[in-house]
Amino acid sequence: MLEDLEELVGCESFSADHEAVARSAAVVADQGFRRLGARPETIVIDGVTHLRWTFGTPRVLILGHHDTVWPIGTLERIPWSLTDGIARGPGVFDMKAGLVQAFHALAALPSPDGVCVLVTGDEEVGSPSSRALIEETARECAAAFVLEASADGGALKTARKGISIYELVVHGRASHAGLEPEKGANAGIELAHQILAINGIAGRVNGRPPGVTAAADGARAAGTPPGSLGPATVTPTALFGGTTVNTVPALAHVSVDVRVPTLAAQERVDELMRALSPRLAGTRLEVNGGPNRPPLEEASSAALFAVAQRIAADLGLAPLTGVGVGGASDGNYTAGAGCPTLDGLGAVGGGAHADGEHVIVSEMPGRTALLTGLVQAVLR
Repeated sequence: MLEDLEELVGCESFSADHEAVARSAAVVADQGFRRLGARPETIVIDGVTHLRWTFGTPRVLILGHHDTVWPIGTLERIPWSLTDGIARGPGVFDMKAGLVQAFHALAALPSPDGVCVLVTGDEEVGSPSSRALIEETARECAAAFVLEASADGGALKTARKGISIYELVVHGRASHAGLEPEKGANAGIELAHQILAINGIAGRVNGRPPGVTAAADGARAAGTPPGSLGPATVTPTALFGGTTVNTVPALAHVSVDVRVPTLAAQERVDELMRALSPRLAGTRLEVNGGPNRPPLEEASSAALFAVAQRIAADLGLAPLTGVGVGGASDGNYTAGAGCPTLDGLGAVGGGAHADGEHVIVSEMPGRTALLTGLVQAVLR
């Protein structure tokens, strides 16, 4: 398994470099062939290379990605290494170790019949070319197992917040700020009004009493019991506007990051974003974007998590824990398509997207055996 992991880490696969992703796909395909005895279907969409193995009529989807956030050349700065049971290198934790574990888990089955393995090449940038492929495959399956890295301490990811992304554009009217400011319609001032309105949306969705600030949602999130997702958050982020210091701005805009625990909350936020209205005469609002990934709600993973706990106990592994996380994965798409989904089945370690990315290699065999047992349980 470590030889396979070193091979994958040694082939850099930065999401934005489609040629690098194609080279990585070829390495993943060869490794899968060695372990599974079958060549995958290579699917190129919008220049991005994805791989799919299909054995019989799929009932179980094994889902992963081979792209990483690391620019080409990172391997020179952070080379593959294995020291004191810790493997390091770009993408080792997120999520090349997960792919290795998946191939070895399926190789341990008497037969892979009934399994589909989908390895995408653009997860780190939101899966724009692979989303339809993921959802189409998931709709036909009884379970999806996502080989994203585990949460802290090896916890499985039993829930994920959904994500919506918006851009609010304010159109105003320019004028000279010194000679005739009254003839303008100040997009910057209107934007200020709208940012305050956006800042109040989460409270309306979460049922915060009127007059209580949005900081209360942060406090609620901080006090949320471990494993639960906490309240919806609606956060104005990057904002821009104006042209010169002596011109009333005719255009301003703000980006908005939304994280929601339920589909109902996601729909309510969308409704409230689109209901925003201008406060200043002569200004006009344009709301772009919307829901990006549906939430992976705990109900989607509960039955599979219970099975995983039983299998882990039978294997003599440490008791499994499950947590809800704010970050999204392709598991959001499988759950949104109606397929029961269990996420975080990949590597145990830490440091995703950071220089300290690492995998605890002693955990790999146990996680591999767990996945083998889960696939067998669903196929039975």
